[in-house]
Amino acid sequence: MIDKERFHVFNYVKKEEYCGSMDGMRYMLKKKTQDTETFLEAITWPEPYCFAKTEEEKKRRNIFPFSAAGVEEAADWLNEQYKAFYS
Repeated sequence: MIDKERFHVFNYVKKEEYCGSMDGMRYMLKKKTQDTETFLEAITWPEPYCFAKTEEEKKRRNIFPFSAAGVEEAADWLNEQYKAFYS
């Protein structure tokens, strides 16, 4: 499970995609811009393949505000995804 108190990846996500995994679930956080709005996209998919090699229908996506609070919301969502589909 992701510990929100230690999951401080917002400054990293400002410049790069952040990827991780936990017990069968892979995930990515990335900055997305559409028109003039910027948001945080969280994506999960099952192991063993990387993002590019996983079929699109196996990926789950959600969007959050592009902020440190949005990263915390994304961490909650990632934990929910893990509980629902991977544990």
